Amino acid sequence: MFTIKTNDLGNITVEKEVVETIAGLAALDSYGLVGMVPHNLQSGITHMLGLESIRKGVEVKNGTDGLIVDVHVIVGYGIKISEVALSVMQKVTYVLEKKAGIPVEKVNVNVEGIRVIKDK
Repeated sequence: MFTIKTNDLGNITVEKEVVETIAGLAALDSYGLVGMVPHNLQSGITHMLGLESIRKGVEVKNGTDGLIVDVHVIVGYGIKISEVALSVMQKVTYVLEKKAGIPVEKVNVNVEGIRVIKDK
């Protein structure tokens, strides 16, 4: 559980799973992202996560000035990885800080694979 605000009336806390879900949904809305993968793969096989388990691709922990968010992603083939990573960092930070009021120290983007985006 993370305390996001304290005043004389009490504390506002958010469960870790809620923060992970918000960060995961924000990341999925980023340019060039194909999907997310679990951050704790026991086997060497990488598989993409469905929407119901999106938070498994996100790891959140306390930092000194806010939360440290680790996102594990798969990017689209032919798209510049640094642009995708920057997009994910900006989107996750914006959504957590501006929309949810949760301070973010940093967002680490871990690119776990590349996948061809199929035309629809």
